[in-house]
Amino acid sequence: MSTMENVEKRPQFGGRVLGEGEDVFKHNAWDNVEWDEEQESTARKAVEEAACVKVTSDQAQQFEDKADVYWDQFYGIHQNRFFKERNWLFTEFPDLAPNYKAPVRVFKSKDINEESKTDEPKESENKQEEENGQSLDLEAVEKLRHGESWFGQNSTFRILEIGCGTGSTVYPILEVNTDSSLMVYCCDLSATAVNLVQEHKDYSQKRCFSFVCDVTKDWSEAPFEPESLDIVTIIFVLSAIHPDKMEAVARNLFKYMKPGGQIFFRDYGRYDMAQLRFKKGKCIQDNFYVRGDGTRCYFFTQEEIEDLFTKVGFKQTQNLVDRRLQVNRGKKLKMYRVWIQAKFTKPQL
Repeated sequence: MSTMENVEKRPQFGGRVLGEGEDVFKHNAWDNVEWDEEQESTARKAVEEAACVKVTSDQAQQFEDKADVYWDQFYGIHQNRFFKERNWLFTEFPDLAPNYKAPVRVFKSKDINEESKTDEPKESENKQEEENGQSLDLEAVEKLRHGESWFGQNSTFRILEIGCGTGSTVYPILEVNTDSSLMVYCCDLSATAVNLVQEHKDYSQKRCFSFVCDVTKDWSEAPFEPESLDIVTIIFVLSAIHPDKMEAVARNLFKYMKPGGQIFFRDYGRYDMAQLRFKKGKCIQDNFYVRGDGTRCYFFTQEEIEDLFTKVGFKQTQNLVDRRLQVNRGKKLKMYRVWIQAKFTKPQL
């Protein structure tokens, strides 16, 4: 059995578990799908076979050197049509909007102190114009911006989203969190993506600041100071970075987090459906691939994520494997998804 199975899993989709003999196409998705040894062995062999033929070293270097170009092309083609707003964020990571009453979960692991509701959050439940009956005080926001030596200095709650794309995390946070002291920073390697964030109808540089940044390098141009961030989200973005540069990202995060600050992580897990679809000639190195559009993707284990962040000083507070079975009832297709979700805290001084 995989080490990823050693951690108890949490209920999702209302704890919808596929029972023996039950029609798999009865629902669109099933939670806590157990893999037997045969299925895991089949997945491992598929990965090994696809890795037999790798891209050339010159090609691999090109994908690295032109990563921003490939992502610019991606967003230039898809604009804001590719990603849906991530309204599940406030169920998985409620600290992003402390006063917002999103559906919550109960985690089975005794080591994780989180509550829950049995239903998957519905978009209609998460969409609201006001938080607890209060609207955003724009005058208070304006006053906070006066006399600042750096943008957001007077804010008391600062969030950074790494790999913001077109704003599918940024705008749900701004929508449900009406705290005037909130500042949401967001960055992306792609200038095209950052421009799309700024073109959004709800964009305002009074509580939001977007900027282009290669997070694997020096952050000296960041609009905030070291030890100034309360929360950093890194959701389906670390997988797009070369494994050799991931530690540099973790170290930069540690530098800019406040003591007590949190990292919220979610990304692709080993043997996810997307990994099993890669064919020969798309593998750059073990578990790291290039897509047809030149963007790249890595598939993690829980152990890799734990090691990456704890060795630079973070304390791990959550590390879960989320295995789901999604189905296309019309085409009778079964799609096995594997995601890793984790939380880390910078220790208090």
